[in-house]
Amino acid sequence: MSESPPIPTLDDIRDAAHSLHQVAPATPLVETAELSRRVGQPVFLKCELWQPMGAFKVRGAWTAISRLPKEAQSRGIITHSSGNHGQAVAYVSQRLGLRAVIVMPKTAPAVKVEGVKRYGGEIIFTEAISSARLEKAAEKAAEEGLTMVPPYDDPNIVLGQSTAAYEVLTAHPEVSTFLVPIGGGGMLAGTSVAASRMKPDARVVGVEPDGAAKLTAALAAGHPVPLESTASLADGLLPLQVGRLTFEYMRSMVKEAVRVTDEEIGAAVKYLWQTQGLRVEPSGAVGVAALLTGKLVPKSPTVVMLTGGNVDPAVFQRLVG
Repeated sequence: MSESPPIPTLDDIRDAAHSLHQVAPATPLVETAELSRRVGQPVFLKCELWQPMGAFKVRGAWTAISRLPKEAQSRGIITHSSGNHGQAVAYVSQRLGLRAVIVMPKTAPAVKVEGVKRYGGEIIFTEAISSARLEKAAEKAAEEGLTMVPPYDDPNIVLGQSTAAYEVLTAHPEVSTFLVPIGGGGMLAGTSVAASRMKPDARVVGVEPDGAAKLTAALAAGHPVPLESTASLADGLLPLQVGRLTFEYMRSMVKEAVRVTDEEIGAAVKYLWQTQGLRVEPSGAVGVAALLTGKLVPKSPTVVMLTGGNVDPAVFQRLVG
């Protein structure tokens, strides 16, 4: 078993949240009366879809890139991403006047590709498998001396993502259940970090697609386990395994994973649009799917992290009818 990384202090999280205000103000926390009635507990929606580039990833990207030495910044930034982290890195780099190279799968939704281009990112496409993106990014970084900013397995990325739960618990300290989508684990690790400092008895639950159940595998094994393949409507949750660093951050707080089907995810996207007027991408809607299906029944005030809203228009129209 690897040694757990140092957990950021509450002062560390506060400092990161304060710095983040330069590019991304705190997002709203909306109580949903209809969903609260359904589950019998207050349910709040953390609206990360209203971030400047449409997803929570700006938190980690800003925290990581803004803390790099000037020399590392000046060489240019590179990352590998299925979409939202790439947009966040491009957005932050544009704000700081830096070059950004984004390695993306050729299957990335057009809305996310266009987002990277809008923020000035240079795109390199690869095969859809996450390992192909990592290999190409590492190769390009070595060739051109670019500074790698990984999508989740980085202490400053996790610190940045912890600011979302920090905002929640600062505004509503009574919240003690968190439902968090899980891809590589950045937001789940960050939520775990903030909860461990502010609400150590909180219930922190990862929610994942049936077709990408890497947290389920990691919890069963006690360490990250690579899956042979992943597939889901939730295109942002498809890494083959949970990050090794993020798993170490989350392991003391996260004891359960909930799995939802693509049909259930699609129904949650439709529900959020019809009842709340929220345009949430499938990856961001999995927590609501867990509640609507009764696969998770909360026993305390609950927050669902709506992690993003960058959904392809044609997919969205098909889901909401």
